Amino acid sequence: MKQIADNLLATIAALLPDLQAISELESEIKPAADKWSKKEILGHLIDSANNNHQKFVRMAAQKHLDFVGYAQNHWVDTANYQLMPWQQIIAIWQTQNLMIAHLIATVNPENLDNTITIDGQGSFRLGFIMTDYVEHLKHHLKQI
Repeated sequence: MKQIADNLLATIAALLPDLQAISELESEIKPAADKWSKKEILGHLIDSANNNHQKFVRMAAQKHLDFVGYAQNHWVDTANYQLMPWQQIIAIWQTQNLMIAHLIATVNPENLDNTITIDGQGSFRLGFIMTDYVEHLKHHLKQI
């Protein structure tokens, strides 16, 4: 899992300067009324980090976990990322993902086969959920 954590850390380091170079005005532009702005995309990744942090820790505590899904649009709307300063959103995203990378790097290997169902879907292994988290993050960063 150290390789997955290192991949996340490298992604953060590589993209942080690019994110910081985006202006406040540019970060607020919505490509369409029903599409997220850069602020909202990065905010979604903050929400994802929050949800996955819980999954990682809870899955490490038991062999199987039934977990709720989350309504991503509701989370983004409720957090009102459009009203937050862009640099603050970046700082929160960076800090949370440094924590996620630490969790991934230090997970007890004995827990990697623990499973989760999310809203009755799955069963997914902790090792898969951790790996998929990084791919999900990269997918959304490409949208920015």
